[in-house]
Amino acid sequence: MTSLDKSAFTSHALRESVLNEVHARPFTPLTQPVLVIRFAFMAKGDSPAVDRASLAAFCAQRGAPPPEPGVKHHQVDLGPVRLRFEQHSEFATLTWIWSPPAGAGPRRFGAIAPELQALIAALPQAGELLVAVKLEVENAADPVARAEEIFDKSSLAIVTIKGSAGAVASDFRLDDDGFTRILVCADGPTPERLGALVQRVLELETYRTLALLGLPAALALAPDVDRIERRLVEVLAEMQGAQSFKLNNHLLRELTELEALLERGATGSLFRFGASRAYYDLVQARLTVIEGEPVAPYSSWSSFLARRTAPAMRTCNALEGRQSNLSLKLARAADLLRTRVNVELEQQNRDLLRSMNERTKLQLRLQSTVEGLSVAAIGYYVVSLFGYLAKGAHDTGLPVEPTLATAAFVPAAIALIWFTTHQIRKRHLKEDHEAEKAEQE
Repeated sequence: MTSLDKSAFTSHALRESVLNEVHARPFTPLTQPVLVIRFAFMAKGDSPAVDRASLAAFCAQRGAPPPEPGVKHHQVDLGPVRLRFEQHSEFATLTWIWSPPAGAGPRRFGAIAPELQALIAALPQAGELLVAVKLEVENAADPVARAEEIFDKSSLAIVTIKGSAGAVASDFRLDDDGFTRILVCADGPTPERLGALVQRVLELETYRTLALLGLPAALALAPDVDRIERRLVEVLAEMQGAQSFKLNNHLLRELTELEALLERGATGSLFRFGASRAYYDLVQARLTVIEGEPVAPYSSWSSFLARRTAPAMRTCNALEGRQSNLSLKLARAADLLRTRVNVELEQQNRDLLRSMNERTKLQLRLQSTVEGLSVAAIGYYVVSLFGYLAKGAHDTGLPVEPTLATAAFVPAAIALIWFTTHQIRKRHLKEDHEAEKAEQE
């Protein structure tokens, strides 16, 4: 049987990258007991490139392969420690996985071994730290009793693991070192299933923190939105009684400034609110996969996060909705006021055109008067010249009476001059009319 010759087809330029995306961040197989330290650093400016260069130098110093350019996931083994690097759109994570040596005695929950502390200190990051998690996997016989020893009972949340024996617990508080602590008690899962469970729990905590970044932005924008809403009501009230063009134009400028202020805040928060919704959806998806039954008398993770995270998300969504509705109201108010200003401008233009027409009529009347005087003046000079001609002819002996000839020439001269000026004026009016007609066409 011969294989299909794929050379007959033209592959899409993104086919390989799209198909490989599902394998971009594979689960790391784990065996208990194990301590996992997760850091998430925000990517701003040049920090991603600096952090990647720092990671490459860290790996090279320890004889480990550095991450290839453009790779979003990289994992290296450093003796008893495994380092996992993941690059996301606006953050990067470093996950340190440490397995206690065989025969090690009991230790405090979340205690970081000296060799692990040294490795963490040797890999500084330029990005701002947002998430720091200590997750420890234990094979405790009584997960509830073990969780009560570690966490604050007033905020303890425990759930069983869906499809497996064991439980996941946390109080979502920061310890003295600034870490959120999570306990996973799993009873005999395969390394692959345990690795998938741990990664999903870490992702849940990471995305939960990122989702809450929208709340400070919403709280910071709320006073401006409140002020814009109040001022809009005042402007609308002033619009009802505004009659002068100057006042309407002032109100229009103020509405434009309010629109600019609102759009600046809305544009700046657009990505943050959208990202918060996306992260919150990921949190819900991870809860659906991880969470089994709640453990009485403690809250489940879903109910615990719903009481604390859901109100923050509703605040972000409510403010985003207010921004959207307020933008529409400002636009409508500005359109109404702009229409009023345009109508007043048209009225002023109409009055101006009327006054220009009246001045034009006065100029035409004056021009007609001047033309009459011009005909008389030109006629006077023409008749004077003709009188000199008549006198000259009389002096040369021609039978011409200068006075009579000059008197007889006056009507003819006046008529000829008037006819000439009238034709010139008529031709100019015709040219102006044709020019106006061409402009209208």
